[in-house]
Amino acid sequence: QVRLAESGGGSVQAGGSLRLSCVISGYDYHNLCMGWFRQTPGSGREGVAQFLTGGGGTFYPASMKDRKDRFTVSHDRAKKTVYLQMDNLTPDDTALYFCAAHGAPEYCSGDYFREGLFGFWGPGTRVTVSS
Repeated sequence: QVRLAESGGGSVQAGGSLRLSCVISGYDYHNLCMGWFRQTPGSGREGVAQFLTGGGGTFYPASMKDRKDRFTVSHDRAKKTVYLQMDNLTPDDTALYFCAAHGAPEYCSGDYFREGLFGFWGPGTRVTVSS
């Protein structure tokens, strides 16, 4: 059973930065497909980025092209923690951010980056950006 716990959200002014963290426990960290998602009121979850803890690059969906240069995913294997660094934040970045995981690395590519494949979710951390 994978357990995920996000932190790092908060309220910032436009132009500010936040680093979200997601601590992972209960599973082989080296074989997880991790995703970051965001959700705004009245909308479903939207994929932000996906990567495989065992290695490989980060996939950003086309819908995130305007954020790709401002959002950076990284992880610390020793701490079993993944991060989402968000810079130059704008009010449009306001959302509830989730990390998610599944244990099927063969489905950790852009073709399979969708909410339904992720079986494990953290409770989310809220980001509010004011103008």
